[in-house]
Amino acid sequence: MSIATFKKYADILDEVYVKTSKTGVLESDAKLFRQGANASEIIIPKMRMDGLGNYSRNSGYIDGAVELTLETVPFDYERGRAFTVDAMDNEETAGVAFGALAGEFIRTKVVPELDAVRFAKYASKGAQKSEALTTAEQVLDAIRTAKAALDAEEVPETERYLFITPALLDAIEAAETTVSKAVLENFAQVITVPKGRFNTEVTLNDGITEGQEAGGFTLSGSSINFMVVHKAAVLQITKHAAPKVILPEANQTADAYKYGYRIYALSNVFENKTAGICTSVENA
Repeated sequence: MSIATFKKYADILDEVYVKTSKTGVLESDAKLFRQGANASEIIIPKMRMDGLGNYSRNSGYIDGAVELTLETVPFDYERGRAFTVDAMDNEETAGVAFGALAGEFIRTKVVPELDAVRFAKYASKGAQKSEALTTAEQVLDAIRTAKAALDAEEVPETERYLFITPALLDAIEAAETTVSKAVLENFAQVITVPKGRFNTEVTLNDGITEGQEAGGFTLSGSSINFMVVHKAAVLQITKHAAPKVILPEANQTADAYKYGYRIYALSNVFENKTAGICTSVENA
């Protein structure tokens, strides 16, 4: 397999990532932020200003203060893994072995972990409510309550996303009422999230320590029912997510392709916009 062929695989892997990521819709525009002194950080502009005062017809405007500060935020997620595919195995399957490995790794390992990390981070920053939701009416009431909480804090109505478990969304859609449709129409998009990546806490296995050799992640804390997120409330940047391949002729230790994947990202919530996140968790 040539580098040109691998480039085609890389393009396909990008599509796999986009199509299977649940949090991809929250990605921030990296152009709005500035690179820090180190590659491991970015600089975020923050502004504070005075409110209105009385206008005088004699002296005119009252001077106000505006303060612009720059905050340095470090990237908080860096993970990677490498695999080896024997050259003959890949040749005999016309590249299927390599392609299957890469695609399956992105779909079943990379994306679920990053989603889980992001949801846990966002849940820890915004408001949380523990509740037992078993009926469509209960789910709809809970979502309306979350919406009302954002409305009360004057969170913009645009770009609000509802992330919800498939079971709870099925319950709503099974009701098939004008009320249920109206509630769901309040959001820019309704996205179902598998329970396997929807908890309030996550532990990342290092791949080295005994018992953690398989890598990946484990969930803890509380299982999430649904989460409402205003996109502007989160700072989510995937700075580097790329596959790398070493061809057999360049591999000094084996007659095999070496496939590596590294991802470098940031997931955080602006401290003055935590009202833009509301999470419903299962009542234990």
